[in-house]
Amino acid sequence: MTAGVIALVLCAALLHASWNAMLKSSGDRLWAITLMTIGSAVASVPIVLWAPLPAPASWPYILMSVVLHAGYNLFLVRAYRAGDFGQSYPIARGSSPLLVSLGAALFAGEQLGVLTLAGVVLISAGIISLAQIKFRRGSSVAGGRQQWDAPLSAFTTGVFIAGYTIVDGLGSRLAGSAASYAGWMFLLDGLPLLAIYLSMHGGLRIGLRERATWNALGGGAMSLLAYGIVIWAITLAPMGPVSALRETSVLFAALIARMFLGEALTLRRLLSCAVIALGAVMLGWSA
Repeated sequence: MTAGVIALVLCAALLHASWNAMLKSSGDRLWAITLMTIGSAVASVPIVLWAPLPAPASWPYILMSVVLHAGYNLFLVRAYRAGDFGQSYPIARGSSPLLVSLGAALFAGEQLGVLTLAGVVLISAGIISLAQIKFRRGSSVAGGRQQWDAPLSAFTTGVFIAGYTIVDGLGSRLAGSAASYAGWMFLLDGLPLLAIYLSMHGGLRIGLRERATWNALGGGAMSLLAYGIVIWAITLAPMGPVSALRETSVLFAALIARMFLGEALTLRRLLSCAVIALGAVMLGWSA
């Protein structure tokens, strides 16, 4: 990867941590993420009108990515409802480079080198550290399940991240244009969550004079820009390292959680995030 690609992917990491923090701070997170997908869909319209249509071979990947993004969004909401941003975000993002590297080796022939394996070990150690849960003596079974809800939901989110990253890596390389692939994917991505929200609530409140509405719509535009950069990058470089560099966003997330969400930045949490980020960087260097 060139220095320019690395710099842009790191910018995408900061944007991603920022819109996730906006989602976590929202009162109704399903409403917020539904509006975010609408915001990213609206922001993608100029791209769709400007860029040529993606090649026919990429359309199955676009549709598969839309489904995987819907699963990702739902489990992300669940993870943030059950746990702290400073815990859920690193687990979700930290688990995906390992899975992307393995999936890319399986489906795209991208080989795992020594540095890649070292990065995988570091990321796994960081995830285990963040996911440690101490059960009090006499805890009920229901209480134990509740304590595990946040890390398991976050890890499942990571599985969806890995799934759509691999699918988008393969699809965008077939599309002929990373911009057209990203534009159509985000345009269609606004439909599943909207349908789910309407089926649950019967309507979607959009108060154009409310700050929360504009925060959500702005977060959607940030999401489009952040992931659009990643889609462009994985047409130029191996999927695993690009995904890994993006997940250095865990450090941005830890700082945002401390500065803006009032979450404690304990030494263990900070070290865990640092280990995950170091593993991600090692994966990037192995390209």
